[in-house]
Amino acid sequence: MAQRTTGTGHRAAPEHTHPDDVPVLAALAALADPVRMQLVRELAGSVDWSRSCGTFDVPVGKAALSHHFAVLRAAGLVEQRDEGPKRVNRLRREEFDARFPGLLELVLRDGH
Repeated sequence: MAQRTTGTGHRAAPEHTHPDDVPVLAALAALADPVRMQLVRELAGSVDWSRSCGTFDVPVGKAALSHHFAVLRAAGLVEQRDEGPKRVNRLRREEFDARFPGLLELVLRDGH
């Protein structure tokens, strides 16, 4: 997702989809990509809002990383907010688990 700016030169806030509005196939498709799974795994092991986008160990550039986060937001898995120049992230584990009980636990198991 390209970064949009407002008239003041700031990025537009990211758009989020609530997990209640996500079809199961969209959630599964988001989790099927290895880069997105790595992002979800790293967020699962991190404190909410402690990880900015540039701190993830994934083999993609900024544009691709932005796309992967957009897919995760659309699937209801990730929430993002801007803190100064950084965009920080949290895994929406509680909300996602309420919509798809056990799915995150299953895909986050070691060896999957």
